[in-house]
Order: sequence, then structure tokens, then C-alpha cells
Amino acid sequence: MANTEDRFIKTYSQGNGLVTERVQIWVDKKTGVNYLFTQSGYAGGLTPLLKADGTPVVTPVSRYEE
Repeated sequence: MANTEDRFIKTYSQGNGLVTERVQIWVDKKTGVNYLFTQSGYAGGLTPLLKADGTPVVTPVSRYEE
């Protein structure tokens, strides 16, 4: 049986349905790591969101615990 709990949560979105370019930030609720997702037409990419020193942006996991 599949787990119905979502692991990722979208915390930011820029762009809309009329524009073919989109930027979103997703957070892994288990690790707190933030990911940057970009989409342009049928192409897209996902990468960890990094701070200026090269370490990943991490949101405290407790923020998403219920």
C-alpha cells in the first residue's frame, strides 16, 4: 500500500499557468533540505538550493511536524 503522506511541500512559486516559465522552491519534510525547481516549456530542472558558502539551505524539520 502506498504512503499517502507527502514528503515534499511547495513553499514558493513564481509564474502562473499562462506563462511557460516557472520557479518553485520545495522542501523535503524529512531532511529540511530546500530544492529549486525551474520549468520552461517542456524542460525543467531540480537542484538543491545553496547558500553563498555552498552549503544547502535547510529549513528546521520541526516546522513541518504535526
